[in-house]
Amino acid sequence: MTSAHLGGVTVLEQLCFPHEPWSERSLGVLCRESGVGFVAVERDGAISAYVGMQYAAFEGSITNVATHPDYRRRGRADAVLQELLCFARAHCPDGVFLEVRPSNVSARALYEKNGFVEVGRRKNFYRAPAEDALIMRAIPV
Repeated sequence: MTSAHLGGVTVLEQLCFPHEPWSERSLGVLCRESGVGFVAVERDGAISAYVGMQYAAFEGSITNVATHPDYRRRGRADAVLQELLCFARAHCPDGVFLEVRPSNVSARALYEKNGFVEVGRRKNFYRAPAEDALIMRAIPV
């Protein structure tokens, strides 16, 4: 992801996370030192999926994974997540963490497919609707 992608990623954020989307300015941290993002870009230039991560001290924290509703279940999120995990092999040897809603069965399946395991829970982490977060971790190999 580069700063040229931020407008499209912001639109995707608003579509996928209407209650609490990241702003374009906030997403900009993924294009700076200690941040990274990967996007799936369609032939028409539309961004169909993205993943972002902040990293430091040999571990990473995934900020969001989002796929445009028109492109779900077509491997876009899997592709960007695998690219991020390739990057993490060199930059995050102690692991990559993320939070996910327990009710988000499809996201959990994607993460488990890519080596993430549940390591904890954050009580009342999400709002709209209120829900705990499962903490998942993968060690890139």
